[in-house]
Amino acid sequence: MRSLLIVLISLISLNGCAGSASSRVGQAAPEIAAGKWLNSKPLTLAGLRGKVVVVEFWATWCGPCRQSIPHLKEINAKYASKGLTLVSLTSEHPDAVEPFVKEVAMDYPIGIDSPTSQSYGVQGIPYAVVVDKAGKIAWEGHPMNGLDQAIEAALK
Repeated sequence: MRSLLIVLISLISLNGCAGSASSRVGQAAPEIAAGKWLNSKPLTLAGLRGKVVVVEFWATWCGPCRQSIPHLKEINAKYASKGLTLVSLTSEHPDAVEPFVKEVAMDYPIGIDSPTSQSYGVQGIPYAVVVDKAGKIAWEGHPMNGLDQAIEAALK
C-alpha cells in the first residue's frame, strides 16, 4: 500500500509539474504569506515592489522540486546582486521543512506553512512565477524551463 501511495504521489508530481489553472501573465501578482520564515524576516510583494521577485512553490517530498534546488541556488547567487529576490514557499509544516533546508543549504528566503499557492492557482509543483518591478506577473512555469531567460528579461 505504501509503495502504491509513493507511486501515485510521484505520478501526480511529475504529471502536474508546473501547472496552473490559467496564465496570469500581465496580471497583478497575488500577495504572498507564510506562517514562518527561514533565512529572512517576513516578506511581502508590496514590500519588495521595485525589485524583480521569483516566487517558487515546492515541497520536501517532491522529487522534481528537490532536483531544481541547485538551479535555484545558482539563480539566487547570480542575480541577487542585480536586484532579484527569490522567495520559496511551501505549505508544509516547519517540522518537515526546517531540517531539509539545513541539509541542502537553501540560503534564500523560505516561507513555511504558506497558503499562497491557492492564490496563484498552482496545480503542480515545482512551479515558479516571475513578478516584475511593478508587481505584475511576467512569467510562470517550471523553474527548470525558461526561468533564467524570464529573470533576465524582467531585470532589463
